[in-house]
Amino acid sequence: MGRLQNKLCVVTGGASGIGRGICEAFVREGAEVVLTDIDTHAGRKAADALGCAFVELDVRDEAHWERLAQNHPQIDVLVNNAGITGFESSSGPHDPENCSLAEWHTVHAVNTDGTFLGCRYALKAMKTKGTGSIINMSSRSGLVGIPGAAAYAASKAAIRNHSKSVALYAAQHGWQIRCNSVHPAAILTPIWEPMLGDGPDRDAKMAALVADTPLKRFGTVEEVAEICVYLASDASGYMTGAELTLDGGLLAGSAASPG
Repeated sequence: MGRLQNKLCVVTGGASGIGRGICEAFVREGAEVVLTDIDTHAGRKAADALGCAFVELDVRDEAHWERLAQNHPQIDVLVNNAGITGFESSSGPHDPENCSLAEWHTVHAVNTDGTFLGCRYALKAMKTKGTGSIINMSSRSGLVGIPGAAAYAASKAAIRNHSKSVALYAAQHGWQIRCNSVHPAAILTPIWEPMLGDGPDRDAKMAALVADTPLKRFGTVEEVAEICVYLASDASGYMTGAELTLDGGLLAGSAASPG
């Protein structure tokens, strides 16, 4: 029997990258998965390929969450995975001095507001049963400062902190509803492809991008998905308010060697 048998799991931003990998892993573990995404074409295509249900969801839009709640009033697991860096629509600058307020709001609307709305939905959808798991996708960037991506780093730090508030709130009410955050560093997803290319220097480019990572490689979507399977499963029943870092050792110490 799969580790997520008989669990109804909702995953946001599930059409590609880490989100799709999570959906695939959840299905493999026996879950009933609702794959959501703002991109209806890619979302339906991914859902059909993986054997998931698909729901269009703009995580910024409260009405979309209300519609999801009407169709799925009770769930067991929510993965708040949908997120943006800010560079998708603007090359910047995104530093603290020059980032525009509009660019700041764009990032926080998806990452911070989307996670807030998702957690609020999940609490209401889990409290009747009194159990559940909320998994919030933060980032290594939520644990350290990122001068060139100030809005992104701030939004991911907010996700980390809000996860702890949600965890404590649920515990105060006597619910076995857990909330944890996941903090990946460089994970090899399609977002890196324009930078890596497919030329003979691809391996050299990859090596350069992870030169400061102690394990000297990118993380994989499958590794992130496996952490999410654990957090969604009953095996992590005593874990709440925690943060799980997948960064190849980056935060284990200073980049300067102690000698």
